[in-house]
Amino acid sequence: MTQPASPQTPPAPDGTVTATVDQGVGTVEFFHPKSNSLPGALLRELAATIRRLSADPAVKVLVLRSGGTGPFCAGASFDELTAIDTAEQAATFFSGFAGVILAMIRAPQFVVTRVHGKAAGGAVGLIAASDFACAVSTAPAKLSELAVGIGPFVVGPVIEKKVGLASFSQMAVDADWRDAAWCERRGLYARLYDDVPALDAGVNALARTLAASNPEAMAQMKRVFWAGTEGWDAMLAERAQMSGTLARSAFTREAIARFKGR
Repeated sequence: MTQPASPQTPPAPDGTVTATVDQGVGTVEFFHPKSNSLPGALLRELAATIRRLSADPAVKVLVLRSGGTGPFCAGASFDELTAIDTAEQAATFFSGFAGVILAMIRAPQFVVTRVHGKAAGGAVGLIAASDFACAVSTAPAKLSELAVGIGPFVVGPVIEKKVGLASFSQMAVDADWRDAAWCERRGLYARLYDDVPALDAGVNALARTLAASNPEAMAQMKRVFWAGTEGWDAMLAERAQMSGTLARSAFTREAIARFKGR
């Protein structure tokens, strides 16, 4: 029987996180009018929603998706990044993606992510934190951090674990778009589809199959997949401090201003 979960609305007035539960499939959708970028309030609500659904015994599999027809996610909010004044604000800002990544990899259920468009910056970390990512063949990805004077420090560990050091370093050093075929070959995307209707059909079919699978087997597989990440709370907090220090530098502020002015 379908049991809708209560929609979750984050403090940010221009972004939403919603959740539903339908026949064992817990779906979490985030949306922001600025290319599905993720300010801190939205990231915190997204992490809290994933944790809440993952603790629900009625949820057998989680699906992560974003709203609209544009980018899947443009990464962190540049508006919020440029407003950072203190070290504490910086650490909190960069810890946002860490919270979502940790919620995803520690959920006992598999997380299937639906990628319907471009993914930049922190969005690549969310995809890498998925257990299975499905994307349209026109959905490129890039790590844009170096181009704005910082680095992919917080999302780096999960991307490296997913695609390996060589592919991660390629994305981090050459901060340009990688097409979906490249992402599939490296393992960032598990399956590609020709268009959004085919993507939705594929995600729905996979979610239904997983919802009917043995939950204990999937939970044990999940622990195997993410073995070695037990100390990531401290490591990602340290990485957030690294990013925060760079973000407050004059170099980075000027780089972001140029980037936003394009």
